[in-house]
Amino acid sequence: MNYLLTGIETERLRFRPLAQDDFNPWLPLFDGENVAKFLGMDDSWSSKEKCEFWFKKSLQRYKDGTGGMNVLEDKITGEMIGQSGILIQDVEGEKRFEIGYSILPKFWNKGYASEASRKCLEEAFKMNVDHSIISVIHPENIGSESVARKNGMTFEKSIADYHGGPVNIFSITIDQWKKNNDIGSQ
Repeated sequence: MNYLLTGIETERLRFRPLAQDDFNPWLPLFDGENVAKFLGMDDSWSSKEKCEFWFKKSLQRYKDGTGGMNVLEDKITGEMIGQSGILIQDVEGEKRFEIGYSILPKFWNKGYASEASRKCLEEAFKMNVDHSIISVIHPENIGSESVARKNGMTFEKSIADYHGGPVNIFSITIDQWKKNNDIGSQ
């Protein structure tokens, strides 16, 4: 199944696949404070090395069908805002569907992560990928936790060592999502 959201739009954003030409516009992400830690990367790597790792991993996800991050473009200017998508993760031996999101630092605190991840949740539940969707969040990433909570997710559990670091798992079921979005009550 293809989990990319090519052509999907929100009020301000358009989703499209990541392309090699996106490398330079994506580099500033890795200059943001704590970004490497929050994304489980080695902080000693250069921004270029972190971006190369990101691209390799993202493009491999496209190839092997484990979901993928979509570039988020401003619908008016075409400028890259960030990335968001539906990812398949292994969480303690269980296949889980995650909504991931990363926004370029100059666009932080403008509601783009909430807008994009809300649309990803909607599309994931339309695809009927699972009864529950998660977000995997570093415990110190208060911004991402806030986005998850705004989208109706609640704390599920902490994992002390997830790919080398601690994370909190936030989740929402399809029934909670429908209730929060007043779907099915008509």
